[in-house]
Amino acid sequence: MKVFLCNYKRANKTRNRLISLLFLLFCLLFPLYGCSNTVEYLDCISELRDNVFLAETDGFSLRIYAVKKETPYVTDGIPQETSSRIEAYLVAPNGAETCKFSFTANSERYEGDMSFDNVKCEYYYSRSLDVSALKHIDCEIVYGEKTVSLTAKSVKDENTLSPTQVLKQLHDTETELFEKMTDRYGFTGEIYLRLLYEDAPYYYVGIVERDGTVHAFLINGQSGKIIAKREVE
Repeated sequence: MKVFLCNYKRANKTRNRLISLLFLLFCLLFPLYGCSNTVEYLDCISELRDNVFLAETDGFSLRIYAVKKETPYVTDGIPQETSSRIEAYLVAPNGAETCKFSFTANSERYEGDMSFDNVKCEYYYSRSLDVSALKHIDCEIVYGEKTVSLTAKSVKDENTLSPTQVLKQLHDTETELFEKMTDRYGFTGEIYLRLLYEDAPYYYVGIVERDGTVHAFLINGQSGKIIAKREVE
């Protein structure tokens, strides 16, 4: 009986020591884990437009966007899962004709009807497809009785900054804003990042807080320099 009690006490003491060691190890490692947990701001993007394709001929002006958008698309400061889409916009001589749009991407042929927007006076087409890595897109437009072939070329070149580079430079410049919107659980907002083109590439970056406040930036697409910024509540 004494031998049994002795062995039981030894086992109990060993177990208690093991528990204490594990607890001490947890206390030492947990703060290190918390410090090394960095925020991946790209994961907080609710809309990403990272390529633009342009073409113009015979009175037709075509622009194509490679985008990733959240679903549902709501500006509420909370990022949701995104999916890739191609969006095509066409300005034609008038909006009185039916319009069919077809194009080739990744060696596949796609086609469909374009809808006419009476407010913007342009035709529109969209489908789920990732074309962000392409350099050009061969397209065909059937506009009433007329057929037009054209190649939409990407506005990006070797000097155009990537969304990752733009976001990093903005973070380094607007450190106070990002720190204010980042807590131990991550980034407390959502980000809209759109490539624009007007004689040169630009980026629009919108940072949306949970209360609806939007911090908007227009950024040079080659230098990363902030051209203009505005806060809208």
